[in-house]
Amino acid sequence: MARNVNFDLSHPLMEAGLESPVDEEGVHDSFSQLIAEQSQNGGMSDAYELQQLQRELDEEGQDNVSYLSSPGREFRGRIQERRDVKLEEDERQTDPLIAERWSSATLRILSSMPSRTIGRSRGAIISQYYNRTMQLRRRRQSRPSIKDFSPSARPSIRCYGMEADCTDGEGTDGSKRERLVNNLQNLSVTDRIRMLRAMPLSVAEKGELRRLALQKEKQTLSGSKLPCCSRLKYYIMIAVRQSWYSWLSFLHSLQLWQVALKRVSGRFGTGVLSYFLFLKTLLFFNFFLFLVTGSFLVLPQAVHPPVLPAGRQPFSGLELLTGAGYFSDTVMYYGYYCNDTLNKTCKDDGAVLSDSMSNTATRDCESKRLSYNMPLAYFFTIGVAFFITCIILVYSMSKSLSQSFRIDKSHSILAMKAFCSWDFKVIKKTSVKLMSENICIQLKELLAEVNHKRVKNTMGQKLWRLMVHGLAWAICIASTTACVVGIYYFSDYMHQNLQQSSRSVIENPLLHEASLLALPVLVSLINLLLPGLFNLAAWMEDYESPSIRTYVAISRNLMLKVSVLGVLCYHWLGRVAADPSSIGLKCWESFVGQELYRFLLMDFIFTLLDTLFGEFLWGLFSEKVLKRRRKPVFDIAKNVLELIYGQTLAWLGVLFTPVLPAVQILKLFLLFYIKMSSVMMNCQAPRKPYRVSQMTTIFITLLCFPSFLGASVCVTYTMWSITPSTSCGSFRGLKTMFQAGKLWVAEMEKDNPNLSVLAKAHSYLVENPLFLFVGAGIFLTVIYFHSQVVDGQRKIISLLQEQIENEGEDKKFLITKLQSIHEQKRTPRRLTSQDSAC
Repeated sequence: MARNVNFDLSHPLMEAGLESPVDEEGVHDSFSQLIAEQSQNGGMSDAYELQQLQRELDEEGQDNVSYLSSPGREFRGRIQERRDVKLEEDERQTDPLIAERWSSATLRILSSMPSRTIGRSRGAIISQYYNRTMQLRRRRQSRPSIKDFSPSARPSIRCYGMEADCTDGEGTDGSKRERLVNNLQNLSVTDRIRMLRAMPLSVAEKGELRRLALQKEKQTLSGSKLPCCSRLKYYIMIAVRQSWYSWLSFLHSLQLWQVALKRVSGRFGTGVLSYFLFLKTLLFFNFFLFLVTGSFLVLPQAVHPPVLPAGRQPFSGLELLTGAGYFSDTVMYYGYYCNDTLNKTCKDDGAVLSDSMSNTATRDCESKRLSYNMPLAYFFTIGVAFFITCIILVYSMSKSLSQSFRIDKSHSILAMKAFCSWDFKVIKKTSVKLMSENICIQLKELLAEVNHKRVKNTMGQKLWRLMVHGLAWAICIASTTACVVGIYYFSDYMHQNLQQSSRSVIENPLLHEASLLALPVLVSLINLLLPGLFNLAAWMEDYESPSIRTYVAISRNLMLKVSVLGVLCYHWLGRVAADPSSIGLKCWESFVGQELYRFLLMDFIFTLLDTLFGEFLWGLFSEKVLKRRRKPVFDIAKNVLELIYGQTLAWLGVLFTPVLPAVQILKLFLLFYIKMSSVMMNCQAPRKPYRVSQMTTIFITLLCFPSFLGASVCVTYTMWSITPSTSCGSFRGLKTMFQAGKLWVAEMEKDNPNLSVLAKAHSYLVENPLFLFVGAGIFLTVIYFHSQVVDGQRKIISLLQEQIENEGEDKKFLITKLQSIHEQKRTPRRLTSQDSAC
């Protein structure tokens, strides 16, 4: 069955490495209608054919006089029988179904089976789709009924593969084709394309039908004399339609990194492609977060800047690494934002003023029109941004779960990929090359999965492998624990160093500022070197499946990243925020924001160093010195966990650094082009191709639960429990950041008592933590039920596949029994005819 399938990398099934034919149900429905019509209209003829077939079976064993008339012919007949026996033995070796050479009666029954006739009788297909086009035309305008046509126009699914011709001749097929072309001509362009796409015909026949319909449409338009206004209207409609299609094509070409992703998929497969698709997903998340914070926090404060204190530090260049110094008094950090209500216009002179929320503050402006409550905006912007991000993540994860965990056997996917994956609309040479490379690498992955054989190990080998796996995991856990303990004690040492420096006079501020990079450098160095130890342990384990090796590496790297982030969160919220005066901080929120900026920047710098030394220079050393042609393989697990680690830092820092998502966007942009260039130049495809249909789902799941959930817990704990700084930020003077919403609701209820319902809703929905637990429980319940539904669908699909296999075995059994019964009837009659001849 020929079909055009668009190859789109942004499609979720393509990210998973899966494709399925489109409009398959419509074709099966049409085949069912064909069978129903034939069973209703041709029941008597079928019975007559079966009676005729039984007579032929009874008469087939009679003697052939001309065959037995001469001894030479008998000798030649014996030689021919020996050759037939040899051919039968060869057929038995090739196909287990073919026990013996089929008789003409068996072949006739086989040829009249619906599975052998449907999809092959071109006249039946044309007749069926002629009826469907008539139904479509009847929906739009009144047309004659299909009953007005002769019965010869209806499809026939019998007589395929037999020597006798069907009742419909070539002239009837020609009339069917002509009527089908007429109906296709009268359909709209969308219906015509959909109808042609659903026809189970070859691409050449579909193209011929499309060409005839367009040619007849042009002849009709050219032969009819249209008025001037109608002709102008027709040309305008064509121009608008072509412009719309051109605009859609232009929008499709504007998709981010489309060609680069196809090139990576064609050379390295779906595993490396999943990394870049995940990076693209993170880019969109950060773009949304920056759009929200920039619109409601950064832009209003930048338009109404506060009065800065005297003695501001000049720009020295070190701020690009540390984030402190000159950047401390900018919109980059929490301490810059005021706790005032911003007013746009005043009644006096139109000047821009700011009114304090405290009762002791004086008001220089009587008008309050177009006021903007900055503390309230800060609180609700962060809360709404996290809530919408949570909804998007849960939806993406549930959708990815439903698309990835499917029951698709590699044999069937391989057949679809081999026969149905080429897009015949692609004519550009570069696109053709990219598509051929992509299909080639996907076929390699599917063939590797089909040919994969599980080796049955003995009990001793199983115990040995279990000991090796236990030793490898012990090494990984011990090294992770040692690194985490080292980070804990080093962060405590840095905290004590800050306490000592706060009590003394700092002689060299630049050196003191540069010393703050020690902890980010140590953490980034551990994140760079320890995955190499994990790879060494995986090499020692010697996994047979590359996909299992990737998943094990992901779990080990995840264990490292979660442990490190847990220690850092305790350092920031348990030490720095608990007692900021001990280290001489007036605004601990800005200090934590600077720390997160330093960690994010150091992670990017060490990623560049790893790309340079770990891939480029090692490739040159291996090629020039070691004389090896093998290049390093792209480490999917380490690079993906680095992305999740950086995104977690961005989510943690958006409360303290509203501009941090912009820094993350710039980092991801640069990282994409750097990694893309490094992969194309310095890496090679894995030796064993493997298909990772569930890797994108695992990435989204890890991004949702360990990463986003941990960041949300830390941000919620900060806003609900920790006391803000008293001299900076939008929440100065409040016990918690959460009180900004309470004060706003109380003031609103005081000004307008009719809004007491809103105050109660705020107290029940926002102030009560039960709402958060209920919301989280609802999300988890939705995910659980969705996973259960998907699991049930998988079981149903497996049962249906088993039923199809059983039905195939039943067909083989019935055909074999039919042949054996026929042979039993034929053998005694042949012996009787030989005795009578003697």
